[in-house]
Order: sequence, then structure tokens, then C-alpha cells
Amino acid sequence: MSSDGIIEIPGMILLFVCLLRCMQYIAQSHVKQIRAFWLAGLLVFVAVIRRELNYLPDLLVPSNFSFLNQSYDWWEDSVLTVIYLVALGLLVYSRHYLWAVLKHVPVSLYLIVTALAIIQYMGENAIMFPHTFGEIVEELSETAIYAIALTYLWRFKLADYESCLTQKFNYELKHVNH
Repeated sequence: MSSDGIIEIPGMILLFVCLLRCMQYIAQSHVKQIRAFWLAGLLVFVAVIRRELNYLPDLLVPSNFSFLNQSYDWWEDSVLTVIYLVALGLLVYSRHYLWAVLKHVPVSLYLIVTALAIIQYMGENAIMFPHTFGEIVEELSETAIYAIALTYLWRFKLADYESCLTQKFNYELKHVNH
């Protein structure tokens, strides 16, 4: 595990719970666009978890690994790129639901997460923080962001947004038919 491994554990637990919450919303939803949205969320959490577990390839993959003349790093980057593109496509497909969710998020939450992301970047790159302390700042900022994500996911009411989207689609269908 990396030098700051112990401090990463709470963040990893939060990420796994977020992933499970997305799976729960996928199972509970009855509308394809909403399921696509939560599947995109699940894929994003899978990608973030993989990035957080950056020590796994060193433990599980031989340093000289090659498949079809490509290294493990190339394959990992390719698979993650596909995951990101599929998630993006799912978000585009579910754009009405995405917009309904995003417009109900308080602006203060966007500002807090942005500030934490900036602090995380500064800690990771030792900007205004000594390198050793910067790693701690980075991990604590990431954990705070993951805690905010989990809190938001936990308090989220799927039924509220599902009924709103269903009403919007019914409204649009009535006007198309007339």
C-alpha cells in the first residue's frame, strides 16, 4: 500500500458505499433514462475506485506484463477511457434527469466541492504545503468529497425525481399527440 495508505481507507469505504447506493438506485428505478443516469454514476465510482487503488497493479501484475504487444498501463488507460466514454454517453442519454438532479443541488455544495478539489490538487502537488503534509491534505480533501457524495446519495429521494421526469415525459407525449 502507498505511504498514505491508512488515511485512504475511510475514503475507499465511502466510495464503495456510494457505488452500492448507485446499484440500489439502478435496481429501484423503472425508467430507462434514470437507470442510465445511475449506471453512469456507478461507472464513475468504479473508475475512481480503480484510480484510488493505484498500488494494486504493483501487487498483482508483473512488471513485464504485455498483451497484444501493449503494456498493462496501456490496457488500463484504454479500459478506463472506455468506461469514461460509456458513462458520458449514458449521461447524455439521461440528460433530462441529469438536469433535474443538477438544478436541485445547492450552489453552496458546488462551491464546497470545488474548494476541496482545489485544496486536494494543491496538496497532491505540494503547492503551499510541504510534500509530507500535502499528502495528508490531499487524502483528507478526497475523503471529504467522498463523504459529501455519500451524504448526498443517501439523502437523495429517487421517487421525487422519477415522478417529476415521468410527468415531464407524459406532458411532452400529450402535446406531441395533439
